[in-house]
Amino acid sequence: MLQLQYPGRWKLAGVFLPLIVLGAALAPAFWALPDDSGPDWIELDKLLHGITFAVLALWYTGQYARGSYWLIALGLIVYGALIEVFQSWLPYRTAESGDMTADVVGIVFGMVIALLATGGWSLRAEEWLINRFG
Repeated sequence: MLQLQYPGRWKLAGVFLPLIVLGAALAPAFWALPDDSGPDWIELDKLLHGITFAVLALWYTGQYARGSYWLIALGLIVYGALIEVFQSWLPYRTAESGDMTADVVGIVFGMVIALLATGGWSLRAEEWLINRFG
């Protein structure tokens, strides 16, 4: 972990974020009506998977050094696979290889953004907050 002023708070948030994602992934998809199984719904589902995993990648690359990015990516891939396994056990959810593909694309996208611009963003956020609020 980077030399953050409040590492415990970052770690706590880093535990709750994937729990929230897991809860959403395992909850019934109440927004998906039976007639929403057409191409538009499939595209939206994959887009949501990609965005979710890009955000997770960006979150964790904010707290860890670049040398750890490959571990973050690997951990997120395993996490995405576990979600698909859990979904396969539920009668109201399905596991899809396309979801895993969207997860990996999101992870790669998040990692590229982190490498090019946002890596270590939490250090800058803490500095800004301390300067702003003391």
